[in-house]
Amino acid sequence: MKKLATLLMIIGIAFLGVGIYQYVNIQIAEKKTHSEAEELLARAYAEPNKEIIFEPEIGDAIGLLNIDKIDASIAIIEGTDPEELKHGVGHMAQTALPGENDQILLSGHRDTVFTRLGEVEIGDIIEIKLPYGTFEYEMVDSIIVSADDTSVIGSTAPNEELVISTCYPFGYIGSAPDRYVIYAVPVEK
Repeated sequence: MKKLATLLMIIGIAFLGVGIYQYVNIQIAEKKTHSEAEELLARAYAEPNKEIIFEPEIGDAIGLLNIDKIDASIAIIEGTDPEELKHGVGHMAQTALPGENDQILLSGHRDTVFTRLGEVEIGDIIEIKLPYGTFEYEMVDSIIVSADDTSVIGSTAPNEELVISTCYPFGYIGSAPDRYVIYAVPVEK
């Protein structure tokens, strides 16, 4: 019995160690990518009259997502595969970018970059900073859909719409069965 208890403790400690290692690596990757995004924006904003050709590649840091309500400033990465999502919020490359008058889809992990996304409420402002400008959106709705529901992805042209998704429920351990989706529209200036 003592041997079994010792074995179970060792296995538990190993799982805990792996979890801590993965969490620390993700935090380091997010900070590095955030710095890359800040440098990209600083270079672009240093020369405001320079014409910017913006053609990001998968894996590139392309800007920052700021949500004051939850004190979030998160790097936006081109692409939504697991590798990209280790570094920040992923922009689904098949969707538009701000200013293109169509749907923009951003996704992130609920247990890293979007731990507090559920606190964002209708009327809150979401800001996206890219090398070619700053764009503000106002949250207008949120829904919960099953993980395999892709109906939230689709063209909204000529109307621009920001869609942000993450796994749900927020405190769920393991692969979550649902997605929490926020809808936001451009703030009229």
